[in-house]
Amino acid sequence: MSKSREIIERIQHELARRGFDPGTIDGINGPRTRGAIRRFQAASGLLVDGIVGPHTLAALFGATTLPAVAPADDPAMPWFQEARRLIGVREAVGPRNNPLILDWANQAGIDYGQDDRPWCGLFTAHCISSTLVDEALPNNPLGARNWLRFGAACEPQLGAVIVFWREDRDNSWAGHVGFYAGEDDDAYHVLGGNQGDAVSITRIARARKLGTRWPATVPAGSGRPLKLAAGKTFFSTNEA
Repeated sequence: MSKSREIIERIQHELARRGFDPGTIDGINGPRTRGAIRRFQAASGLLVDGIVGPHTLAALFGATTLPAVAPADDPAMPWFQEARRLIGVREAVGPRNNPLILDWANQAGIDYGQDDRPWCGLFTAHCISSTLVDEALPNNPLGARNWLRFGAACEPQLGAVIVFWREDRDNSWAGHVGFYAGEDDDAYHVLGGNQGDAVSITRIARARKLGTRWPATVPAGSGRPLKLAAGKTFFSTNEA
């Protein structure tokens, strides 16, 4: 089990102990867990946003401390944790469809159709809409470049939505969108959908970045880049 799921499990256990039913103790920040967090926040006089930030953590655990939380495991970024949980999900081969991907569209109210269409925007929309219930999605979230109008502009930082051009920067509508997972000297490391027909982390050339955005309903993030080694991951050139 990943460290982020262990942390969510501890949060679920503490919510249940205090009488705020989070549903199954499974380490997944699903709708029942988010509802329990919001009820706990309301009862504790906290901002009711369903996000387990530092104030909610302190109120939940009091003198008991959680293990040191690595930036990538931060429960205050539930959309990023959802994206990490889905790494490995693939579109179906041939004329079939992966029902999980189609369900993302149904839950978000997006007219999608079949998973042989580019779905990086759909993946991003699912991660945001399923964890940040008050956050507005951009118009036509299937269009990657439309995410340049999401939330607020920010510096590249862990969990930020990051948008790239494809084909041509200025004379094409084509793009790609995912979540910033780090960077090296030559590339951004992007956690996204429709990367090799799957949810994965891949490197995309820094020169292709169009912008980075942060959810409007979430407190500002670190504002700092996460430096990583280039490793052996391939350079992505055409994600769809």
